[in-house]
Amino acid sequence: MTGQMATAEIVEPYAKALMAIATEHDLVDAIGDNTAQILDTLKSSEELQQFITNPIIKPATKKAVLTQLFDGQVHDYTSRFLRLLVDRGRILFLQEICSQYQVLLRELKNIALAEVTSAVELSNEQQEQVRDRIKGFTNASDVELEINVDPTLLGGVIIRVGSQVLDVSLRGQLRRLALSLS
Repeated sequence: MTGQMATAEIVEPYAKALMAIATEHDLVDAIGDNTAQILDTLKSSEELQQFITNPIIKPATKKAVLTQLFDGQVHDYTSRFLRLLVDRGRILFLQEICSQYQVLLRELKNIALAEVTSAVELSNEQQEQVRDRIKGFTNASDVELEINVDPTLLGGVIIRVGSQVLDVSLRGQLRRLALSLS
């Protein structure tokens, strides 16, 4: 079994269990906000990521740090879930579990996640135009945008939704023109 398969076999059941708890207690959005907050915290702190994945650090110490960071900031069920992950030795999968919860939340609410790469920062109006276009070809009720700026595009955007890619960048158009000429 590959490492990625093992990770999926661990991550998905925990994310689904968290979703089941959230659904049962009508806390889907609240716990969704909590998992997004945890993801933001982990992404902004390499030290925290290293801390929670370090096997040498005792579980009690990990619980104390997580309690200090998140108690009062997240719902009690989320805090308990974090402690459960520590107890079961699964806290190293926290980022993946939170990401998977976000995937389940988007599926539940029919929200598409679009990765948008543009040459320059998009204005609010441009972001709305991108959302409307994506809603049109995905039939999603809403669209979350993950926006990245890549000046090498020269102009335009590249939009990825799942396995679909819409490349309307100047770099993409130049590449297609070069292919058609050769």
